Amino acid sequence: MSSASRALSAFTAFTALPVFRRLSRRRALTGAVAGLVVSGLLLWWVLPFGASSPSGSLVFSTGVSKGVYQRYGTLLKDALGRDLPDVDIALRTSEGSQQNLARVTSGEADFTIATADAVAKYKRDGLPGAEELRGCARLYDDYVQLIVPMASDVKSARDLKGKRVGVGHDGSGVRIIADRLLKAAGLDPKNDITPVPEGLDTLPGRLERGEIDAFFWSGGLPTGTVQQLSERFSIRLVPLEEELVERLHTVGDPTSHYRSAVIQPNAYFHVQDGQAVPTVAVANLLVTTDRMDPEMAEGVTRTVINSRDGIGQSVHPAQRVDLRTAVYTDPLPLHRGARHYYRSVKP
Repeated sequence: MSSASRALSAFTAFTALPVFRRLSRRRALTGAVAGLVVSGLLLWWVLPFGASSPSGSLVFSTGVSKGVYQRYGTLLKDALGRDLPDVDIALRTSEGSQQNLARVTSGEADFTIATADAVAKYKRDGLPGAEELRGCARLYDDYVQLIVPMASDVKSARDLKGKRVGVGHDGSGVRIIADRLLKAAGLDPKNDITPVPEGLDTLPGRLERGEIDAFFWSGGLPTGTVQQLSERFSIRLVPLEEELVERLHTVGDPTSHYRSAVIQPNAYFHVQDGQAVPTVAVANLLVTTDRMDPEMAEGVTRTVINSRDGIGQSVHPAQRVDLRTAVYTDPLPLHRGARHYYRSVKP
């Protein structure tokens, strides 16, 4: 029998079926098609933007060469290289949060890390591109560490009067919070101390050599460079009591992002002698702008969350990255690519 004859026979058999059976088959076919459409829409919702992995190049602005931002950025670059193989990623060290924000808004960098208080200040000051800033994730908290030699007579921030104090680079988040804490302690950051505007790459060595009396650092716990300093030189962490934090909230700056916290006894084994030290903490944010491609922002956010345990083995603060809190990027709105990611993994 020819193909045409077989087709004619099949058509004749179909038309000979009772009407209700033909309608049932049509309804079944229609239902199957509708199911495929719904399934396709659901897949579109839960899968990343676009049909393929993002491609292109990214610049990630990190921090000082020996700081947590820089170490975290190096390991995150490796993780992104595995997850986004078609994206070339370059790292740039920086002086810290303020410079990082300026780079992202100017287009010199695509992603960065910055503290929530630095972001709030950048927005309050109306600096260029402030309204374009977007958050992708809340990462881990920075803990303020006021470090002095073990034999120092400095017992509180107020005792820094007349001392040579490392306050962080001018473009750093450390500088912002150091100045605010000094004001809260009743000191003028310019006149009551001798400010040394350097960072973690040089200040530990200067303290060890007696060239400064104290230095501020704001970073995750433990900070490797501080840990290494403690292993070769006797240092002490100066308590930043809750009363100081309360006064910090009244100095007139956008300080609502600071909270009282505790440096746990095991953060620096050689320093704390089993004692907890009160201090101030502030959240770090993964930052980009609203110009960033949604697919790229989603991919980077996904890697940040999924690489937590791997990075956390080397950079302990990364262990604090938590899917349940990462979505809270105040004072920045979420980037829409990051929002799409969080919705896709919502239980």
